[in-house]
Amino acid sequence: MNTALPDGWTIERVRLASGDDEAELLAPDRHVTVTWYGRSAPEVLHPDVILSFTGICLAHAAGEWFMGELQPDGSLVCWSSYGTDLAEAIRGL
Repeated sequence: MNTALPDGWTIERVRLASGDDEAELLAPDRHVTVTWYGRSAPEVLHPDVILSFTGICLAHAAGEWFMGELQPDGSLVCWSSYGTDLAEAIRGL
């Protein structure tokens, strides 16, 4: 599954950068939304990568990394974009 990560990244590198030995890749075929401040309806995202860090996740969609939280039904609700750089997004955890 490491092939889905950006060039130069492996799940081991993600774990090292985040300090989370349990970080893992999740299947991206789940319902993912982002709720923008001031908008009444969430926007549906179509991620190609989802990284899980003990319930908090980063989802890569439309060239950006979105941070969110897994829901009991397996869906992912994001609250913001953390930019285009995975290292910077991980620092935002």
